[in-house]
Amino acid sequence: MAERAAIVTGASSGIGLAIAQMLGEQGYGLTVAARRPEKLEAAAKTLTDQGFDVLSIPADLGEEEAIAGVVKSHEERFGRLDVLVNNAGVGFGELADNFTTKKIDLQLNLNLRAIFLFYRECMPMLRKSAEEHKGTLVVNTASISGIRGEGLLGIYSATKAGVNGFTQAMNKELGPAGIRNTALCPGFVDTPMTDPFAEYVSKDTMMRPEDISAAVRFLLEVSPACMVPEIRFEQPGGISIPGIN
Repeated sequence: MAERAAIVTGASSGIGLAIAQMLGEQGYGLTVAARRPEKLEAAAKTLTDQGFDVLSIPADLGEEEAIAGVVKSHEERFGRLDVLVNNAGVGFGELADNFTTKKIDLQLNLNLRAIFLFYRECMPMLRKSAEEHKGTLVVNTASISGIRGEGLLGIYSATKAGVNGFTQAMNKELGPAGIRNTALCPGFVDTPMTDPFAEYVSKDTMMRPEDISAAVRFLLEVSPACMVPEIRFEQPGGISIPGIN
């Protein structure tokens, strides 16, 4: 049984997989969850092949029952939770004239509602971990778009602003108990999620998933007396979408 354990959502590629890789290297038992079974299994294999202790759970994390199932399975396997990484998310580029109700709902459910539900389901394990070592960490993947709204990404920006606000609230509520919460706010990162925006922003100018996982490693290394509520990641000189921003 691992001495430390983590849940990482959206772990089939990109930022989530990079964070899971780093946590595995740090000796954490890992529950990795994502929507697409084939991609998730391939990602999990890259982790298990390195000797990491991995539980892989395909799940639609926009569904309440699926979230509860992930947390229950994690507890049955590892019995503890020291790091929760709420990374699963989705973004669609749409102008206000053509907002699609289905895409609005998908972003609200996965980017925002799912985080609320993961907190609720994980609280008993998180509180127990904090009582033991005061170094319990929850990482919520937000976005630079949640700090300054981006045209074409209006709904996505709104959900990520919500993640930032919720993270601040959780630090006030849970910080005194030893549960630290950090919102990660990156600009464009070279992941499959940003592929649709490659016509606007060259992949060569995007950050790498490892840039983000390095920040999470830093959060694990600081003392329990240090709380980092937010980390911003930006391309030098900034990025704009021609004709929009």
